[in-house]
Amino acid sequence: MPKRPVYLDHAATTAVRPEVLEVMLPFLGPDAFGNPSSAHRFGRAARAGIEAAKRTIAEALAAEPNQVIFTSGGTEADNLAVVGAALASRDAGGPFRAAVSAVEHKAVLAAAHFVAHLGGEEVVLAVNASGVVEADALEDALRRGVGLVSVMWVNNEVGTIQPVPSLAARCRDAGVCFHSDAVQAFGKIPVSVREAGCNFLTISGHKIGAPKGIGALVVRDRRAVEAIIHGGGQQFGIRPGTENVPGIVALGKAVELAAAERPEFARRVSALRDDFERRLLDVVPDAVINAWQAERAPHVSNVSIPGTDSEAMLMHLDLAGVACSSGSACSTGAVEPSHVLTAMGVPRELGVAALRFSFGRENTPEDVDAAIGALPRIVEKVRALAAVLHR
Repeated sequence: MPKRPVYLDHAATTAVRPEVLEVMLPFLGPDAFGNPSSAHRFGRAARAGIEAAKRTIAEALAAEPNQVIFTSGGTEADNLAVVGAALASRDAGGPFRAAVSAVEHKAVLAAAHFVAHLGGEEVVLAVNASGVVEADALEDALRRGVGLVSVMWVNNEVGTIQPVPSLAARCRDAGVCFHSDAVQAFGKIPVSVREAGCNFLTISGHKIGAPKGIGALVVRDRRAVEAIIHGGGQQFGIRPGTENVPGIVALGKAVELAAAERPEFARRVSALRDDFERRLLDVVPDAVINAWQAERAPHVSNVSIPGTDSEAMLMHLDLAGVACSSGSACSTGAVEPSHVLTAMGVPRELGVAALRFSFGRENTPEDVDAAIGALPRIVEKVRALAAVLHR
């Protein structure tokens, strides 16, 4: 086991950064704990923290401060964009359909399914073997008429980068709103709402060193979305409810740091990821790097190791002090390939053997050494066990 546990699951969540915790604490103390809707000094102090965070986030994303709507996280932001835009389209006399890529996060896929549950329609856009949306699939959806297209900027499982600016431009030409889940993109690759031309864009705090439970949706046109939570008039009525002030302040600081550090972060973690993949293929020559031929974000490596299953691999890696994620989901007691790999056409036997290693700012070359050092023995053990079970 390595001297310290090795965390290679940063795409799942990250630790709260000390700088972020430091700016949060005053808004949990006696001077700025107030309700930001209150007119007294305690409320004004809380409101000032929110407004400062809005300005910081807007600058980092090339948006306007009044376009930043705070949510409880990426899942809520995705639901607000997909369901809210579909409802707004319906109410304006447009199509009540949401088109989403086949490799979206479950937050987007489930939101599109809910549109269908409400009487609308979900349209799933096919992807190629790299996980990139097929142009013909988008064109077909636009011809049929949709109220919204949602395509994630960076895939959370395999790291594929979608051509968001060109997809958004095609939707704009067709008069259709475009949303991108940029949860895995922001802080890793350049993200500009203005340059990309997105109508809506999602970010999440816990992927960039803020606490869990805070995210944001950039809404460039408030008329294009309808609230899905109802209550007071906070945040233009788009997302009512008393704001999570410490979380919002934390998100602002995390965004500031991620934007400033992005070029160096990308350079360093891509070097770690590339070294990991090269050395993995040296020690496990039949391993498959999923989406290797695509343009990928620098921090994600999704690998399939033939003759193994991801759950057994995860257990043994954890025992060896290495934390990563499964590329599959446990359903009714059986390991099934992830919907992402299935949509990409990855064979089932490789889909159930997929692992995601995702790198972060705390990782070092020694972490790669530890993971590579543990893998050959674990692969041999899991393959041997699988061979016995399948006799």
